[in-house]
Amino acid sequence: MQDSTDPDITAVIPTRNSARTLAACLESIRRQQQVTVEIIVVDNRSTDGTPDVARRLADRLLEEGDERSEQRNAGLREARGRAVTFIDSDMALDPQVLQEAVAALDADPAKRGVIVPERSIGEGFWSACKALERSCYPGDDTVEAARVFRRDEVREAGGYDPRLVGGGEDWDLPIRLGATGAGAARTQAMITHDEGRIRLWSAARKKAHYGHTIGLYLSLHPGPGREQARFLRGSFRRHARRLLGQPHLLAGMVVLRLVEYAALGVGALRSPYRGSVVRAVLGRASGSSAASSRAATTSRS
Repeated sequence: MQDSTDPDITAVIPTRNSARTLAACLESIRRQQQVTVEIIVVDNRSTDGTPDVARRLADRLLEEGDERSEQRNAGLREARGRAVTFIDSDMALDPQVLQEAVAALDADPAKRGVIVPERSIGEGFWSACKALERSCYPGDDTVEAARVFRRDEVREAGGYDPRLVGGGEDWDLPIRLGATGAGAARTQAMITHDEGRIRLWSAARKKAHYGHTIGLYLSLHPGPGREQARFLRGSFRRHARRLLGQPHLLAGMVVLRLVEYAALGVGALRSPYRGSVVRAVLGRASGSSAASSRAATTSRS
């Protein structure tokens, strides 16, 4: 039952050695306008001073969970807000983000979640390539996922699937809630994602870890999963002028995506769910062949 003194929204932030970015993240949440916010940090055995930052700037610090989904669910269990948002520790929010998100949920019961568009910042060439890529994504439903929900609806859905890591969980929950397409609202205010200094080897290692459960995600959501796994996205075509206007960053973006996709594939093929990945790839290939055959038949007739 909701108490009149409960906050409008709870922000849950999972952390693991996040001292470099956590203060900026939490301070941006503290600066949210026209909304009351509870901040819960859920830490996974950090050794770099992250807990000290959390004790200073958050309302609560929990120490629980081995992966991000488990940490988010731990925060969800303790959340007092009637809405809840899940923010990564390397993100900072524009001051209007949470007010716009709560207002969108209040205005339309049919909206089951709220998407907050992102921009990327960072240091060095590869981070600039990632920023160019991400600049194409606002409005792309195959990439963006809702991150603000009504608390009780997330609890009823069982929270995040702890079996999924590395992005699959971000898409899985909104799909199960119906918070995609027409079921999702959007804010105008944005999140700034601090990528730091991206290095190819580190990016590959992270994606290989994420690849371990990508097959499980594809088995749970084969249709959306195939669309989300596309290397060439429709949003790139829509922003072709922007991409072609920065050819050196475009070339780097292609290289970075190739490295990430190769690493995902390696991780996926080493996982117990590799059969789902193979079926998804073969399914897309057979679908493309069938489409080509239909087109050829039509042209001959």
